[in-house]
Formats: sequence, C-alpha cells, structure tokens
Amino acid sequence: MASGFRIPVSFFVAIWTVCLELPVFPAHADCQSLHIPPPPTANTTHPLEPFFIDLSALTPDNMSPRRDPHNPHYPPAHDLPDRTVPLDTANGNFVLGPTHPFAPELAMTANVPSGRIVSFTMESGHSIQFDPGIVRDDPDNCPNGAIYTSRSAPGDPSNLRLADSHSGPWRRQVDVYVPAQYKPGTSAPFLVFGDGGADGIYPGRDLFAVLDVLIASHRLPTLIAIGIGSGGQDAQGSERGREYDTVSGTYAEWVEREVLPLVQQHAGVALTHDPDGRATMGVSSSGGAAFGMAWFHPELYHRVLAYSPTLTNQQWPHAGAMPGGAWQYHSPWAGNPTATGSQPGAALIPNAPRKPIRFWFEAGDRDLFYPAPAMPDGMHDWVLASENMARVLSAKGYDYQFILSRNAGHVDGPTIEQTLPEALLWLWRDYTPQGN
Repeated sequence: MASGFRIPVSFFVAIWTVCLELPVFPAHADCQSLHIPPPPTANTTHPLEPFFIDLSALTPDNMSPRRDPHNPHYPPAHDLPDRTVPLDTANGNFVLGPTHPFAPELAMTANVPSGRIVSFTMESGHSIQFDPGIVRDDPDNCPNGAIYTSRSAPGDPSNLRLADSHSGPWRRQVDVYVPAQYKPGTSAPFLVFGDGGADGIYPGRDLFAVLDVLIASHRLPTLIAIGIGSGGQDAQGSERGREYDTVSGTYAEWVEREVLPLVQQHAGVALTHDPDGRATMGVSSSGGAAFGMAWFHPELYHRVLAYSPTLTNQQWPHAGAMPGGAWQYHSPWAGNPTATGSQPGAALIPNAPRKPIRFWFEAGDRDLFYPAPAMPDGMHDWVLASENMARVLSAKGYDYQFILSRNAGHVDGPTIEQTLPEALLWLWRDYTPQGN
C-alpha cells in the first residue's frame, strides 16, 4: 500500500454530500446517523506510487472542489469570452466563462412545429440481456447508503466490497421523439440517449425542443431521438450502474436487439443502419456508456455526446481484466499489481488503432471528486478523467470537442442549456444521409 497521510473522514463525507452522482437528495436524519467507517489511507503525496490522488488542481470553496482549468497537468485549452460557446466547426479543448445563458434556440421553440412523443414501457421479465436485474438494499431514507458504509478490499481501494446487492426486477420508460418533418417509411438517422424516460436525470423535453428548432431550420437532419430510462438506483450494485458503468459492448447490444425494434414498432418509424447516421448521448454514467457504445461497436455508432461523463472507476463488480473500469479508456489502472495480485490494466484508446468516432463532451469545474468514502483510488476525479480523455483523443487524431465549464457542477443544467445546440451541430457536422 502506498505511503501518505490519511485524508480525514470529514473530507470524504463533505465531498460525498456535495457531489452525489445523481442530483443531491434532501438530508435525512437516518443518513446523517449512519456509521461511516474511516476511509482507507489515501496517497496524496507520492505521485509515483499506486493510487495517487492529485489535490493540486483543487480550490476548496465551501467544501466543493473547484478546478483550475489551466492546471499544468491538464492539456492546454482556449478560454472563451464569457457567455459564448465554441464554433460548431472547431475541435480541441475550450473553457467556458462563468455565466451560462440560455442558447438562443431555446427562445424559438414556440415558432416551429413540434415533434410528437411516443412513450412505452419495458420490464425485466421481457428482457433477455438484463433479466433479472439487480437491486441494492440501501438503509431506509438513505439513497446510496450501502455505498456510504462499504469498504474496499485490503490494499486495493479500487475494489469496492459491496454485499447489499441482489437480483431484482426493473421497469423503465422509453420516449421516442419523431420530428414533424419525418416522412413515414423513410429510414431516419437517430440519437439514443440514456437516463431518459419519466424518471431520467436528463430532461428530454429540452433536447426535443432544441431538435424542433434545429431540424425546422435545416441545421440538423430529420432525426429521431430515443430516450431510454435507466434500470434504477445509482452507482455500484445498482441496475443503472451495471448497465452504464460496465466497460463492454453489452449495453449497445441490448439497445440494438431489444430497444430499437420496439421503437420502430411503437413509433412507426424506420431507423438507419448507417453507423454515421447513429449517435449516442448521455449524462454522468450514461455519458460513459454512450462512449462505450461507440467504442465497442463502431459498426453501429460513430457520434457521441456526453455531459459529465463517468470516465472513472465505477465498474462493479471489480473486473480483473479491467480493474480501473472506464478510467482505462484513457489511463492505466492506478494500482500496483505486485501488491494486489491483479494484472495491470492498460489504457484502451492509446493502445488501439483510431476508430471512426467523434466525441463532444463537457465537465464542470466543480464536478465530482471521490464521492465514495471507501474508494480513494486515484481514479475518481471526474474532471481529471475528462482532461485525460481529451489528451489521448488528441494524440490519436480523433475529432473531438471538450468543454470545461466554469462555475458548473455535475451534469450542470445551465451549461446544458447554453451549449446543447452547438454540441448537436458539432456532432452532426458533415453528415450525409446514406438512404438506409
């Protein structure tokens, strides 16, 4: 185990309270009275030793971490004038100013035809890929409470030991946006986004309203949008975490085999098979899943859009082949294989040929920082993960645009409302329909 000083438990409790991956829940007396074990020793002083946590970029402000966009450990980025967004033709790294006004397109929605929304429900009992689901038993009135009190494996903070998860059912809503300009029988491009549905993190209505405007003005193709609800709960031991944080092609395969046929059936639409006409989108863990859909299945998807993507070590259970979870898209596992008996996990993107993927993504300067008390593993800084991702994408020659938003938290609403039209236009730039 690396040497270093012990981060006080109050540090992790405060960060956990401020930085939940889902919107912050109201305080509950039962949550506040939970016994939270002291966290494992964290390495914050020895960069060359395992599980190093770099605190140099943080500026504490009411216990909410704020990053310096020009930290020398981050790749260089262009500062934008406040209240502006990058050009939808530009690649690279950009820093938004602290003020996030609505994009002009959000004021135009009343003047354009509205698409129709078709909703249907899916249940685990009808699924092949994800039946049964999994459910985590949290203490009463304490969402994510089981993660609060869990411990990581001795000598390996990247391996969370969680005993409160078991088989269980799931039920979710799927919303399909069909633009007014869609012609029945036409094979349409489409955008799949996670955390949709009635209980989703991302408000699909904002996306649908922006699509109304951009499609009506012929700035976007006539595309279908498909919002898929998550399987429930959050993070390790949950169905949502299982689907979104597992680093594999399984989620994309489930969407292809089980969701898209139902979309076509219920909404009466035809969906293109051209991967250049298929996009994925998500927020937080569903943002990480959106990238994984294209990475593992580039024959299905070429375009990815994500806000605060979870490119960190959230995969559960711990996998020997990928001990760093989604952190390994851009960086090697942070542990010591000799000390833990695990095999080192190499980074995927730097060690693979360039794939036909273009990626727009954003993180807030106050984004998540080590939300699980027992996992000071060097792989749970959401901003550092995105900065590392931008670095490796640039080195491999990918088309990407990365935004670090000042005065912004995790899945920041004002930032989304400011940037979403530009992000969509950048994402679909140079798209040419193939007619299939």
